[in-house]
Amino acid sequence: MTHDAAPKNGRAEPTDLIRSVSRALRVLEEVSRADRPLPVKVIARRCGLSLSTTYHLVRTLCFEGYLVRTTAGDYLAGGGVAERFHDLMAALGRPPRAQAVLRHLADRTGHTAYLARLHGGRMVVTFVAEGPRSPHLEDLQVGLEAATHATALGKALLGALPADQRRWCLAENGMRAFTSFTTTDPDALEAELSSTKPGDIVTEHGQFRDGVCCAGAVLTGRRPDTVWAVGVSSRGVEVPRHLVTALGTAVADLAGTDPATA
Repeated sequence: MTHDAAPKNGRAEPTDLIRSVSRALRVLEEVSRADRPLPVKVIARRCGLSLSTTYHLVRTLCFEGYLVRTTAGDYLAGGGVAERFHDLMAALGRPPRAQAVLRHLADRTGHTAYLARLHGGRMVVTFVAEGPRSPHLEDLQVGLEAATHATALGKALLGALPADQRRWCLAENGMRAFTSFTTTDPDALEAELSSTKPGDIVTEHGQFRDGVCCAGAVLTGRRPDTVWAVGVSSRGVEVPRHLVTALGTAVADLAGTDPATA
């Protein structure tokens, strides 16, 4: 007997949901996140699917290149998964010199620097330059959709949108509490962001992770609908002043403006 998963991110299930597609994606997600190849019986149990249904799904996914069957008969993620990831990163693109500027920011400050943009109403991290003075944030990694309402990157991006688009993004993503300090009320977040202007540096303190603070700011891309955010993270309750200054310089550099007027 199959068991269909609960709606993701609190979104209502569409009336025209194709369950076979939904189940196939559930299998793909389960196998991709596993740290070892999985037998069909394990996949079926974890996904709440019948054994026969799971066999049909894994064979189809293998044929399409998204799963690979090992000599032992177990399954792991195939090259199709990596190809779609690279396709996504290529489609998102990056501002010119972004990697060089972010690496310089991380090297200069010792703090991790991030680049992100909105994609389909969700924030996607597209580049990370690690720094030893920042904690490793497993949810802020390349290709991952991260919390828009609880991160400085996300707040900077939301602040660059019209109010109606902000509300749509928040409704689409939900506003889960990551810590006791996370803002989960849309009206409270709107009040916080309504005065934010593109180029303003936005900060958050302990809203995404306890004991971690972040700062972020946006720069407008070549197309009017493409807005990027650059951010940095630090341990503690306040973003160091020198780190905020360095972030502003990096954003101005990417935008091709004088830091003093950015």
